[in-house]
Amino acid sequence: MTYVGASVKRLDDPRLLTGRGRFVDDITLPRLLHVAIVRSPHAHARIRAIDASAARRAPGVARLLTGEETAKLCAPCRGILQHYRGMKTGAMLALAQDRVRYVGEPVVAIAARSRAEADDAAALVTIDYEPLPPVLSAEEAIGSDAPLIHPELGDNVIYSTTLAGGDVDAAFAAADRRYAQTFQLGRHTGVPLEPRGLVADFEPSTRAFTVWISTQVPHMMQAVLADLFGLPEHRVRVIAPDVGGSFGIKIHVYQDDLAACALAIATGQPVKFIATRRESFVSDIHAREQSIAVEVAARRDGTITAMRARITATVGPYSAYPRSSVVEGGQVLRLLPGPYRIPNYAASLTVLAQNKVITSQYRAVGHPIATAVTESMLDVVARDLGLDPAEIRRRNLVRPDEFPYTSVTGNVYDSGSYTEALDRLLESARYDELRREQTAARAAGRAVGIGLSCFIELTGPGAQFYGVGGAPISGQEGTTLRIEPSGAVTALVGVTDQGQGTRTALAQIIADELTVPIESVTVLSGDTALTPYGGGTWASRGMPIGGSATMLAARALGEKVRRVAAALLEAHADDVELHDGHAVVRGTDHRLSFAELARATHFRSNELRGLEPSLDATVHYTNPAAWTFTNGAHLAMVDVDVETGRVRVLRYVAVDDCGRIVNPALVEGQVAGGIVQGLGGALFEHCEYDDTGQPITTTLMDYAVATAADVPPIAIHHLETPAPQLAGGFKGVGEAATTGAPAAILNAVNDALARFGVVITEQPVTAQLVREKIAKSKAPEVRP
Repeated sequence: MTYVGASVKRLDDPRLLTGRGRFVDDITLPRLLHVAIVRSPHAHARIRAIDASAARRAPGVARLLTGEETAKLCAPCRGILQHYRGMKTGAMLALAQDRVRYVGEPVVAIAARSRAEADDAAALVTIDYEPLPPVLSAEEAIGSDAPLIHPELGDNVIYSTTLAGGDVDAAFAAADRRYAQTFQLGRHTGVPLEPRGLVADFEPSTRAFTVWISTQVPHMMQAVLADLFGLPEHRVRVIAPDVGGSFGIKIHVYQDDLAACALAIATGQPVKFIATRRESFVSDIHAREQSIAVEVAARRDGTITAMRARITATVGPYSAYPRSSVVEGGQVLRLLPGPYRIPNYAASLTVLAQNKVITSQYRAVGHPIATAVTESMLDVVARDLGLDPAEIRRRNLVRPDEFPYTSVTGNVYDSGSYTEALDRLLESARYDELRREQTAARAAGRAVGIGLSCFIELTGPGAQFYGVGGAPISGQEGTTLRIEPSGAVTALVGVTDQGQGTRTALAQIIADELTVPIESVTVLSGDTALTPYGGGTWASRGMPIGGSATMLAARALGEKVRRVAAALLEAHADDVELHDGHAVVRGTDHRLSFAELARATHFRSNELRGLEPSLDATVHYTNPAAWTFTNGAHLAMVDVDVETGRVRVLRYVAVDDCGRIVNPALVEGQVAGGIVQGLGGALFEHCEYDDTGQPITTTLMDYAVATAADVPPIAIHHLETPAPQLAGGFKGVGEAATTGAPAAILNAVNDALARFGVVITEQPVTAQLVREKIAKSKAPEVRP
């Protein structure tokens, strides 16, 4: 074979699939095909008939698959976690059969020579639908005459449960004050810069399947693809190259991805599928759509004594596979008490199916909802009792001497700086001065508000999150390190990088432990054929789990280096130290560089006197506890235009504690990015639907993300409380700011509008919503 134009030497090189270079006539390899998806235009309908005859004959079309044909290649899947007892969901298929259940559900998949030809053929497919009544809200889902999204299940309830601790009824009966509110959190989605995409290549003779995919979780995808397509797992290779953002969007299994893989297997040719932005809005998972009815009991001094909650989550027609769509609601259920000493709690969770896009895990999974609810209620209590919002938090936060603290919901807060974070925030923001500025602004007629939020973030979980529920999601992480003959260090890691700088931070850990320049460390990830088995990136586990595994692997490799150096230098290993990329005998000038050690090991192993001739180490690590908690405190200052309803964030101050910090610049980037994403969710972002289930925010002209013009000056401060049970003391940082920002902004808006007697309990806080609330000017319900 001769291939010219791209310096390709291997048949599995992805450049063969990109169109760069060309083959000469001595061999013909399969041509890359491009995939287009025909999607449902209905929220709920029966498929009466599909006429794809014209599309099959269209120019350039290599293969067309319907649901019936795809079902012979790809098994159905159900996103059920076994430890959520009693949950149920309908089967999700790569391509819909008999019935469609949301606008955008894939029905037909087409592979053609170009995307344009595939799109042209898709336009020729004719589908006869019988529209059915859509179920769009919780009320519609549980009504006595509710249409059934999956008739075989008997109702639209995916999961329901309760959680209680303490004596809630007695606490409410004895309370001095009781407060009640209902919060409505709107849908939004991740909008990563790079849409989802893949290239899939199937070799029929060996049944080897290679998929280059924009994912956070290569090993999970390997297991899922092998299972659904009936392939030996060791013959499935998943490669996650550089990924342009994800925010949790790319940890899920999507119907269109499965359909594209089915086309690769059916044709025996490589296929490429890239979702358009419009497709992303009607297929990427959504999140956050929940209703929380909450009651709080308090003493006259502001001590919170009890909380009740009723959580209702509407999650689309299927439970997402394999992580499910119940986890976000489950997080809210367990996290509503937040960082506070609330001794009595009772709550229920109901997860319902509906005819909208599936919802599931997205950055900070449930935490922003729980935090917004609890922090808003604290402000309601403070306002009623005449307390400063900072003071009511200080009176209720878990104190330093109470760690480890077991919350009323059973979460163990291993460590933290809850009161210290609040104190640092007030000092750094010059809180008293801000309040004086606010008073002056109000005297001038402006509606300026200041909002606080104190929060926790569950990070670095082990198998307790998914593995115990039967999902093929690893809770452990592996790192392999080796010293090359040049003396450079190569690291193979299971955690992946979507732009957050994970590889840089891991390289720093390795360089510090082995005393080598960071420039001599190469970190490779995202390839199931090369890297140790691991869970990938989710739940802010990159540093807590991946960083700890890497640190321990570096220490194990350091021990090997000492033993090899001791043999070559005729010393005892305990007397060998590592300095500046050298092994040095303590108290002497006897030393060998890593390159000298590696060359001796690889090329003159006879000199090692019986030692294993290797300079590599592999360590697998998991959190010995269930998880660890990050914490923080944020402040937002806003200016609300009461005529237009527009909210402008004037200033933002953040204090975050993510344990031991590896790279302050990367941490600041994660915190700043999380704040901006939280700001967008609080004020702008909303996946809206009309009353027929049609999405009306399917472009970036309609779905408003925060821009640079919306971002205020952000001051970021750090505390470091190491996780006591984790090898590196690291905690996660990628999601914490997204947790704190919506609550701080919502509280600031309510503070600004307090003179109108307005308490907003909905997000996003759009200009239209603000105008409506001011017009109604209804105070919160307070029951003495």
